[in-house]
Amino acid sequence: MSVIDESARRRPAPPLRAFVEWYSGYRQAGVAPATHRGLPSPALTFILTLEDPLVMAAHSDPRQPPAQYATLLAGLHTRPALITHEGRQSGIQLALTPLGARAILGLPAGQLANLDVDASAVLGRLAGELRERIGEQGTWAGRFGVLDTVLSDRVLNGRVLNGRVLSDAVPGQREIELRAEVAYAWRRLRAANGALPISDLAAETGWSARYLNARFGAETGLSPKEAARVFRFTAARRRIARAAVSGAGASGAGHSLADLAAECGYYDQAHLAREFRALAGCPPTQWLAEEFRNIQASIADLGE
Repeated sequence: MSVIDESARRRPAPPLRAFVEWYSGYRQAGVAPATHRGLPSPALTFILTLEDPLVMAAHSDPRQPPAQYATLLAGLHTRPALITHEGRQSGIQLALTPLGARAILGLPAGQLANLDVDASAVLGRLAGELRERIGEQGTWAGRFGVLDTVLSDRVLNGRVLNGRVLSDAVPGQREIELRAEVAYAWRRLRAANGALPISDLAAETGWSARYLNARFGAETGLSPKEAARVFRFTAARRRIARAAVSGAGASGAGHSLADLAAECGYYDQAHLAREFRALAGCPPTQWLAEEFRNIQASIADLGE
């Protein structure tokens, strides 16, 4: 069998950019079997497979048994998942923001926290129809175009205005609204890559730290402190991945892991190593050795 190794990445259409960070397509065949670590990130994962099902060997919540998915929705989490393939995989991954969970899925991201479910459990027939329609396209541009059309229609039918999806125009339409204070806290943590005291964040929202923790957790599935950890970890692993691509090693030309740790808001290199083990299940060097050749990992980890 000849080797097939394709990847493509694109930002969604402008009406979707508050809800979907990026699309990434991948297709491999005739390659070595591999295991991919699904790492914690600030985005929910929505995967539409093109051919073979996605094989989840271990979930971020160990109480979930291994399973296979034609379409997958995964909530925010703070532990890695393990995905395997036997030398062949293909699909499109969408990175949904918490606001995207409300606008596209019709529920708060907190309801999917630490869960992996078939997308049909949330989207009904739309999940299968969307998979079928992208499967009819012969190019990545065509597949991404289907996503733009279908998801833009879904968002616009929800009448998204100023970060809220209103429901007064259509009887029975989903009522979904992201609290402005939660959206503000999320944006601040993202901009700071998690390097922001939660007490300061609570003061900025006008809420108590306890109330912010409760509302933020219900909306996103992570506490503000957990979200800060994930943002900081994501910034660090992307820098490590980019340095590896450039040939500068795990920490970048002229930079040690200690330098990178300080620049990403960790106390020291040991703190970075502990967080990497906790969130990725292995140290940075092992993650690079195991993951970087994996097409899904390389697409996701180099992105913004």
